[in-house]
Amino acid sequence: MQIIKLIVLTGGPCAGKSTAMSWIQNAFSERGYKVLFVPETATELINGGVAPWTCGTNADYQCLQFHLQEVKEDIFIKAAKTMKDQKILIVCDRGMMDNKVYMNDEEYADVVKRINLDEEKQRNKYDAVFHLVTAAKGEAEIYLSNKEGNAARIETVEQACALDDKLIAAWTGHPHLRVIDNSSNFENKMKCLVSEIASFLGEPAPYEEERKFLIEYPNIEELEKRPDCQKIEIIQSYYNNMKGDEIRVRELNDNDNKVFYKMVKKSVTSTTRIITEKRLTEKEYAALLEEAETSVHQIHKTRYCLTHENQYFEIDIYPFWKDKAIVEIELLQKDEEVRMPDFLKVIKEVTDNIEYKNFSLAKNFAK
Repeated sequence: MQIIKLIVLTGGPCAGKSTAMSWIQNAFSERGYKVLFVPETATELINGGVAPWTCGTNADYQCLQFHLQEVKEDIFIKAAKTMKDQKILIVCDRGMMDNKVYMNDEEYADVVKRINLDEEKQRNKYDAVFHLVTAAKGEAEIYLSNKEGNAARIETVEQACALDDKLIAAWTGHPHLRVIDNSSNFENKMKCLVSEIASFLGEPAPYEEERKFLIEYPNIEELEKRPDCQKIEIIQSYYNNMKGDEIRVRELNDNDNKVFYKMVKKSVTSTTRIITEKRLTEKEYAALLEEAETSVHQIHKTRYCLTHENQYFEIDIYPFWKDKAIVEIELLQKDEEVRMPDFLKVIKEVTDNIEYKNFSLAKNFAK
């Protein structure tokens, strides 16, 4: 039986929504989901010249945006039903109720009347809503740092906070609304988001605690026969720029379905870093490869993603090793016992050993 879930990813300015898309794609593709993304409708319209300031009134524009958004979401659902995949996750980059915060009460009442909008019906058409809190709340330094390099981000810290509050209010009432705040660092914020989505989907929650082990080379034929195992080919490249940022580009190939990502780790202070990740087109990926760091080779690996006794394992096979491999385990709690599958033979734990990080392996082994 095919399972299709429609969720919304929303949030205030500089909340990490773009990076979150990459985390969602990575995490749930590995868990056997076909992940589809409905692009943000306002961005598409405004980039095409249709905007509140080009239409007759803001209400005119908002009616058009509601209509296009509804059509797009319906098309994605219909398309998903034609696919052979058993588990499909449709992620909307903002949903219907986001539009409400960009209107005053009079404009919203006008739109509701003109398009016969049923607010409760539109809010609850989504299976779940995940709100990322703006960095302006609790991470003002990071918000201002990002704001400087983004001409489209015009909100002050106070305005960003107010907009964030309005977005949460617009979605309040949905039976599965989750708010992901900035109580930890950005990486943990992304992990919390993925864990919340996994919990909603009934999947094992990842990213709480990670450990890494060196293992004997596994039986590949047996791995590929397992129904609970997903195979992904990964190519990872590194390069540096004049600012000293750490930059990685990655290609993931899942049954000839290629996706490309770029991750940037930027230091704001001696103790604070901004980590951003975004999906690339194949052309953008190829251009970045031309700038790759010549002193660090590409790292190629085959990853087998396996769920075993509610624990999530990533088994990485490298072409330069014929007798060993690496497995990473994601645990729900720090002191949780590792329930290693009996077909994986541990040589030693290498969780904190820098020699077994991908960057080191690329320098020392890859060609």
